[in-house]
Amino acid sequence: MLKFLTRQLYGLAVGGSLLVFSAAMAWGWPLEAVVLGWSVLVLAGGVWLERVAPFDQRWRRAQGDSAIDATSAVVLIGLVDPLLQAALPVLAVATMARRSPDAGWLLGTLPFAAQVLAALLWVELGKYASHRAHHAWRSLWWLHALHHGSERLYWLNNFRFHPLNHAVNTTVSLLPLLLLGAPREVLLAVAALTQPVLMLQHLNVDTHSGWLNRVFSTNEQHRWHHSAEPQQANSNFGSALMLWDQVFSTFRHRAGAPVRIGLFGNGGGYPARASYRQQLLSMFAPACCRA
Repeated sequence: MLKFLTRQLYGLAVGGSLLVFSAAMAWGWPLEAVVLGWSVLVLAGGVWLERVAPFDQRWRRAQGDSAIDATSAVVLIGLVDPLLQAALPVLAVATMARRSPDAGWLLGTLPFAAQVLAALLWVELGKYASHRAHHAWRSLWWLHALHHGSERLYWLNNFRFHPLNHAVNTTVSLLPLLLLGAPREVLLAVAALTQPVLMLQHLNVDTHSGWLNRVFSTNEQHRWHHSAEPQQANSNFGSALMLWDQVFSTFRHRAGAPVRIGLFGNGGGYPARASYRQQLLSMFAPACCRA
């Protein structure tokens, strides 16, 4: 049973999410609660699998990072996400006020599945571009370094993000769709497909996903993105899907794991072992002091 779960984890998580979401739409259940509930269930299952089928026993031991990860999770879930959910629609409505009152969702005449697919492709492209830019531009990398500062991978890394890094990713991927009038059901369907993948992405679980590694940003592929070697880490930028990595030739398929997880070299002076607050405040240090 355990072998089946680790091999079919992504298929079960994503397939189950889409089935539950379809049932919720058909029966009038609250879609937000369904997406959130399934995501929490998938994450809880992943936490359990870390205990019974870990990929690396060393990653089960705290390395002085638990407080940073937990604090980041509270800030992201309790403050940043609610603010973005409130602010982005308001910004979209204010901008859309200049559009014709008859202008609706540009893809509204397409079948629902086609609308979801189009929105999914944009969300993934926006996040891919933002992620790649955070690796390429020094000012953005200083924000993204918080995420890469951990020297192990486990479930709580999912929420280890600088608030501005998370805000940029979310705005780039969602605001254009809101401006185009994308309905709530379409965006929630995209979340139903992608959220389970993101909940599993940093798991310390010995999964064997086979061909799904080329479709989803699985923990098997994503652990290479966290390598301390630049030639290994500057790949597999996809959020939930590997599609745009395939298109732009940044996809790398490897077995096993990097020798070391974390920042490149000395981290360019980034204070990876400082407190969460100190890491946030380090963004205000002069560029000359970051080398």
